[in-house]
Formats: sequence, structure tokens, C-alpha cells
Amino acid sequence: MLNKLLAATAIAALAYAVSPADAARVKAVCSGDSMGKTETMIEAMADGEGKIAAQKEIAAAQEAMLNGKAGACAAHLSKAMQASAAK
Repeated sequence: MLNKLLAATAIAALAYAVSPADAARVKAVCSGDSMGKTETMIEAMADGEGKIAAQKEIAAAQEAMLNGKAGACAAHLSKAMQASAAK
């Protein structure tokens, strides 16, 4: 029961973080799923400065995640999401 409640809360938080109403201020959840979705969005971008910036941010987010720095990871992931949404 508790696991289902936690899973539902996590899904709701993720949905809120990437909702169109909050597009100007994206709040990322630093997880493997979020990383994968953001990487997919970046790969779909046209080559250019925006894509390079997004790739740098996702790399910084991955490094922060590996070092256990969730706040820094979320900040970099958020910047990568914003850059990839700007296409």
C-alpha cells in the first residue's frame, strides 16, 4: 500500500514538473527515467548551440548524480530540459 502511494506521488511530482503550465520554470526530478527522457529530447533537437548547451547540462547532471549531489543534478537537468524544450 505504501509503495503504491509513494509511486503515485512520484508520478504526480514528475507530471507537475514537466507540465506545460510550468514550462517557464521546469523543476526536474533527478532520476534515471528523467535523464533518459531528456536525452531523447536532446537527440531530437537540430544541431546548433542550443543542442550543445543541452548536452553539456545533461553531462553535468549525470556527473552530479553519480557524485550523489541531487540538488545540483536537478538544477542541471532542469536547464537541459529548458534548452531541449526551446528547440
